[in-house]
Order: sequence, then C-alpha cells, then structure tokens
Amino acid sequence: MTEISDGPTETIGFVGLGTMGGPMAKRLAAAGYDVVAYDIDAEALARVVDEGVTAATSAVECAAQADLFCTSLPRPDHVEAVMAGSDGALAALGPGSLWIDLTTNRRGLVQTYLEQAPPGVSIVDSPVTGAVDGARNGTLTLFAGGSERDLDRVVPVLEHLGMVIRCGPLGTGNVVKLVTNQLWFIAAAAIGEGFALGMANGVELSTLWEAIKNSVGDSFVARHDAPSIFAGHYDPSFSLDLCLKDLGLIGELADEVGTDLPMTEAATTTFARAADRYGPDVGELHVAKRIEDDADISMRLDGHWIPHWEK
Repeated sequence: MTEISDGPTETIGFVGLGTMGGPMAKRLAAAGYDVVAYDIDAEALARVVDEGVTAATSAVECAAQADLFCTSLPRPDHVEAVMAGSDGALAALGPGSLWIDLTTNRRGLVQTYLEQAPPGVSIVDSPVTGAVDGARNGTLTLFAGGSERDLDRVVPVLEHLGMVIRCGPLGTGNVVKLVTNQLWFIAAAAIGEGFALGMANGVELSTLWEAIKNSVGDSFVARHDAPSIFAGHYDPSFSLDLCLKDLGLIGELADEVGTDLPMTEAATTTFARAADRYGPDVGELHVAKRIEDDADISMRLDGHWIPHWEK
C-alpha cells in the first residue's frame, strides 16, 4: 500500500456503485485519486470504469488494495455481507488503512466493527445527504464520526463530495444522518396533506407551492422533492422500502429518548400505509399519491420538471 498522505497518492477502494455510490466514485477519480471499485452489478461497475475507475473482481480484492476503503450500500445487512467474517473485506484491510462507511447504517454496527478490525485499521462513519444530484455535482453534506486523527485524514478527501460536518466519535455520523432523515420524512409525509388542504378549499396548486416556498412552510422537501409529485413519478431514486429501513433505525434511536415521539411515529405509519398500498419498491413520495388517490385530486402541475438525478 502507498504511504499515508493527505493528497491523491492514496488509493481509494469503493464498494457500492448504485445511484449514490457510482457518482461519488467518479468524483473521487476525477479529483485525481487512484480508485479501485467493485459492485455485484456488472453494469454499475462498467459505468464507473468508463470514467477512469479500475475494476476489482471482489470487495475483498478492493479492500486489500485500499488505503481508504469506502462502502456505499443500501442497508446495514448489505454492509455485513461485505465486511463480516474472516473472509470479509474488513479482514482484508491492511495496517494503516481506514474504512469510511458512507451507508446510512446502524450506529452499534460500525462501533462493533471497530472492535473487530485488524490491528492498525481505523473506521469513520460518514453517511451522506443531498440526493442523487448532490452526488453527481459534489454538493452532498456528509456527517462524519470518528477520532479527530481519523477525521483529519479523511475530511480533505470527502470534501471532493461536498461539505463535511464533524459529528463526534464513531457512530455519531449515523445518529446525525438519521435525525436529518427523521425531519425529512415528517416533512415528506406532510407536504401532500398541505397541498390537498389548500386545493380542496379552492387554491391553485401553483399558488400553494409559491406560498410555501416563501413562508415558514419552506423546506428541502418543498423545494427539491415537490416537483417529483408534480411530475407524477414520485422520485423512484429513493424507495419506500429504504424510507422504512431508515425509519426503523430511527425507531431504535428513539428507544433512548425516554418518551414518545408522535410526529416520528405518525410519519412511520404514513410511509407504511403507502408501502402496503403501492408496494415497497416505488418512489418515496407515494405518501402524497395516497392522499391524491383517496381525496380524488390530482397534484400534476405543468412545468419542465427535470428529474433531480439528471441535473
């Protein structure tokens, strides 16, 4: 492995090249890093190879070559499948290497892996937010948890992907990410209700949207996500199943609070109702479609709504 450096002399391993991971791997390669990557989807791997990334034949081979090893996977069990065991990627990491988990993960899982890591191997958890357009354009926000020494090492690398917020010790990156998702899901569950309330009482949808964006009702959901409702595709880049996965992780954190969290509980119920009706693999904003269908209204709005994953 190469000598540890703050610059692009370090080799980056990258496993998980889906809607978020693929664009992140490409950006790191474009920044001058030697990126070695793997994904079980051969087409996803081929897309990043076309952008200057070197293909590995397995996650273990990828980890063995890496100074910094990144994983960007949909679920905690996918991380376990890649990292766990004597024949997993964690065991393949060499002394002086560092694993950066970009997955929205379970706090305790990454903390457990630090105890199991080979000597001289460090871990940072750094889940991301900002959707596919943020990954493509380098405007993500990354929530990084780890020792100050490890964060000093990885932050200059992660800044090629967006803004990095240092959250505290290992595991706190995931806590902060889940809090932001908690508030996002509550807003996403509510915006269709606001549109329906106004429309049912005689206000045009376009007027409602402008008013919301220029008032105390403003939010990321109103500005970034509402066009997916207007276009009628409801954002297939993030599924109801992933929403419910994150809401389950949020529920685990909620056990530590010592009281009920009724807004979070209501959002969980709302997303579960949408998944029961439309299936778990459809876009997250089917929480608004359910209201449309039940109220017999249409939230289509004329406009040139470019999907955010194409921006």
